[in-house]
This record gives sequence, structure tokens and C-alpha cells, in this order.
Amino acid sequence: MAACSFRRSIASQLSKVLDLPPENLIKSISAVPVSKKRCVADFQLSIASVIEDSSSDCLAQDLNLQAQKLAGRLKCDGVVSEISAGPGTVNFTINRELLAKTVLQQVLKDGSEYGVKSELFSTVPRQKAVIEFSSPNIAKKFHIGHLRSTIVGNFIANLKVALGHEVIRINYLGDWGMQFGLLGVGFQRFGNKEKLKSSPLQHLFEVYVQINKAAEDESTKNQAKDFFRKLEEHDEQALSLWKQFRDFSIEEYIRIYKRLGVHFDEYSGESFYKEKSQEVLKTLEDKGLLQKTIKGTGIVDLSEKKDLSSFATIMRSDGTSLYITRQSLIISSRDLAAAIDRMNKHSCDAMIYVTDKSQSNHFQNLFQILKLMGYDWAERCQHVSFGLVQGMKTRRGEVIFLEDVLNEVRSRVLQNMASAKTTKEIEDPVETAEKVGLAALIIQDFRGLLSSDYQFSWDRALQSRGDTGTFLQYTHARLCSLEQMHGNEQLTDVNVACLQEPDAISVLQHLLRYDEVLYRSSQDLQPKHIVSYLLTLSHLVAVAHRTLPVKGSAPELAQARLCLFQAARSVLANGMKLLGITPVTQM
Repeated sequence: MAACSFRRSIASQLSKVLDLPPENLIKSISAVPVSKKRCVADFQLSIASVIEDSSSDCLAQDLNLQAQKLAGRLKCDGVVSEISAGPGTVNFTINRELLAKTVLQQVLKDGSEYGVKSELFSTVPRQKAVIEFSSPNIAKKFHIGHLRSTIVGNFIANLKVALGHEVIRINYLGDWGMQFGLLGVGFQRFGNKEKLKSSPLQHLFEVYVQINKAAEDESTKNQAKDFFRKLEEHDEQALSLWKQFRDFSIEEYIRIYKRLGVHFDEYSGESFYKEKSQEVLKTLEDKGLLQKTIKGTGIVDLSEKKDLSSFATIMRSDGTSLYITRQSLIISSRDLAAAIDRMNKHSCDAMIYVTDKSQSNHFQNLFQILKLMGYDWAERCQHVSFGLVQGMKTRRGEVIFLEDVLNEVRSRVLQNMASAKTTKEIEDPVETAEKVGLAALIIQDFRGLLSSDYQFSWDRALQSRGDTGTFLQYTHARLCSLEQMHGNEQLTDVNVACLQEPDAISVLQHLLRYDEVLYRSSQDLQPKHIVSYLLTLSHLVAVAHRTLPVKGSAPELAQARLCLFQAARSVLANGMKLLGITPVTQM
């Protein structure tokens, strides 16, 4: 990695002066973000991170003085052409010819592995992670609320795979519970086998709405209980109907996931843990963790003083395991059984659950109960939570279903493309519109902290200029057409030393930072670092495209500039793919 060789070179000189091992210094040397207003150095060392007595009350002026002293003791060499002191930092400027040569060679050599091979990751052990995400309820249409879980989980999985970890993607379906009693009765009354085959989710949704209206009536409620009891007792007819609901729903989900560019290694579900959840209840009892309230409800005491000031409810008073959706203080013994089963099956180093933040308490309690049961690996379980999306409506009004949103965004992009002048050359406009539309949805979603709620806006998401997914796709397509115009040749033995203009240097400096950005995202699992990096890259490329023409320049300069744009396109594509976006080559 280009940045690594520069960091190492700076660290080795610093280590002699500071008498510290170079490997201790490498993480304190970071690439400087590009500034629109002025030329900046390439790397900086934060003084506070390397001096022993740097307590919080170490005054800013002391740090500045220390920085000046240290800068005075360092010398320029073949790698570093300039050293200066800043506020609490020492700044290093890399020899400009070496910068261009090293960065561009590395990007074009490493291709899709640029950044992920960095030594910043050398101390991070390769791990096996199970990631549970998306997890819709069977027989209900794919609700827009599941979009965030799906794209966030997909991003985390993509990032971990790129960094060399092994990932198992699990979709844990809501496929059991009283609602299937109601749905079974509903289908017997209002169901249609043909409609179930042709559009299962839509049809089951309609049946569910109809039977819910009827469910106020006591006899319907009893019939639903009766149907669910049959399911519990493995009645063949009831199970066969339930299995059809499940199988047809999964088929339709897979089709929607394909549109999102998402896949799963395992479709699991609550129904898998009917028997195992009974074993969990027995273990809780044997360990003396399960207490019964006067009403007969099973609870687990989670308080430190064991005074029941905080507890979780485990099962219904009639002894059946809970089928209630994940709520804060109600833990289904199935969720416990699922976690234990996954760990036994996959022996993973990390288990990550991706759901909205309203379920934070639920997972805190789940992990705590696992710990009380004696499972030390509960420490390695993690809940990645996200906020809610507000204001997502289609032209027809309130939107509930993801597929409506995907169709809407595709048709809006197609409309925008049709009114642009360039669209007639595109081979598959519908496919292109789908990819651009998805990029618009993903970038709007990933721009802020995942835990924040955000207001969705069609107009903002689809602007072709500004910080949008549409802009990223537009930049990628533009760079592709630049390469095509100049014959898509493999550039070898190009003399890039002539790339000295400030706009070229800015792009090179930004490419230098990519590994640090990946490292940040890998630490906190937030996509926003990568999003903001790619948007800046696209803005810098737009400026360079204007000021550094390839066409009409002297051949050597044209080749060097082409090389710069090719490297920018490669890194842009890598980052987009991590976020779950397929880059388009025309638009």
C-alpha cells in the first residue's frame, strides 16, 4: 500500500529521534484530508499521541512548542521533501514525483485489493463472523423498514469479506407464532391457490388484512388458536399449508434481494427452534435462573443485587415459549436457542445482529441471559442498530412495500435519463436506471450515523450533482467513457512524474487516505466514512476533469492524466461495491 511505505519511512526517521519502535509510531502518522482552500502536507504526526506525559491538561502551547522542537530535529530525505510544524502536529510533504509514482502504481497493481492490504490491518486477526440481517416476517410483504437492515447488513458483510474475514449471512425469518393461526384460518376462508403461487406476498397480505377484520369475533379467535395448536402438534394439513406460505414467500424475497444485489448463506427462522427452545427453558430452570411470578410467568433476574429491579420475561404463563416479536424486556427462548445453535454450528468469533434501535434493550438482555447461562462467547455478540426512515412515499401516497420503492426510484431515474441528452446510446436503460436508483437510496441512507433517524427525500436522492449516489454513478460513468474514448489501453511504463498541478496532487493525496478510511469503517461499522470519502473523490475528479484535459495534451502528459483518472475510477468502484452499489459504465 502506497501510504504504508510512506508512513514506514517517516516512522523510521522518527523512531531514531524519539527512541521509540517504528511500529508504535505508524498509527500516529495519518494522511492529511485534502482542503479546497489551500495546499496541505501529505501526512501529519499528532504530538499528543507520542509524548509520554501528554495528559489532558498538557497545554496547547506546550504541544506546539514540542512540535516545533521535533520538526527542527528531523531532516528531509529522498521520500520527504518538506517538514513543518503545525498546531500540535508535525507535517510531512512527500517528494511530488515519488508521490505520483508510488500511489498510481499501487492502485493499478492492487486493483480491487487496494487499501485492504494495508498494514493498518496487520494487527487485526482474521475472524469468522455470523451476521443476521433483513429478517422479514413471512407472509407479510417486504416492508420498507426492512430496507435499512438489509443494506446495512450487506455493507458490514461486504466490508468484512473484503478485509479477509469469513462471513456467514443469515436471514432469520419471522415464520412462526399465533399470526399463522390467524393466517391459516384466513386462507381457508379467503385464500386462492393460484394467487398464492403468482404473487404470494401480496395475496397473503390481503388475506391477513381481511381475517384481521374478522378476528374481533370470538369464534374466529378460537379457530385461529385451534389452527396454531394443530401446527404445534405437527398436523399434516396445517403444516403443509404453513410450508407453502413459507416457501413461496422465500422465493419472492430472493427475487427482491436479487434486485438489491444481496444474498444469504442461510435462511433460518423461529420455526427451526421449536424443540430447542424447550431445551433452553430446561437449562434455565436447571441453573436456577428461571423464576416464576405469582401469575406463573417465567422471568430471569438481570439485576446486579438480585432484587428483581431489572428482569426479562421468558415465557407465557401457560408454559408456551413466547411468540411475541422482539420487544425490550420480552425474550423469546427461541432467540436464545438460535444464538446457542449458531455458535455450536459455526464456532464464530463474532455474532452481529442488525436491527432498528428500538430493539437495543432486547439484545442487551439477550446477551446478558446468555452470559448468566455460562456462555462466555456472549461477549462477542454485537447489536448494530439504526434509526428510522421518515417520509418515504410514492406518487400514489403512503408507501409500505420495498418493491414499490424500487420500482418508483427506477422509473424516476428512467425519466431523468430520458430528459438528458446522452441516454440514447445506453444499451440497457432499465438495468442502468435500477443500479443508479439503488445507489441513490443507499447513499441517502448511509450519509449520516446509522443510529440517526432521517427524512427521506426523492428530489435530494436523485440530484445528479451534489452529495448523492446519482453523482457517484455519474462520475464513474464519466470516467469509463474517458477511458473508452482513449482506447481502454493498459497503461504501462507511463511517466507520471509530470503530474504536478495542484488538482492532480489533490486527487493523489486523497487516494493516499483510502486505507485509513476503510480502517475507520472497519472499527465502528459505520458506512458514512466511506460515503464521505467517495463523494469527496468524485468532487476532486470533477475539478481535475475540467482543469487537466487528456484530449489535446502532449502524449506523455495525456497518458499520465489518463493514469490518474483510471486510478480514481478504480478506487471509486471498489468503495461503491463495498457499500452494495454496482457501478454503471454509461448513463
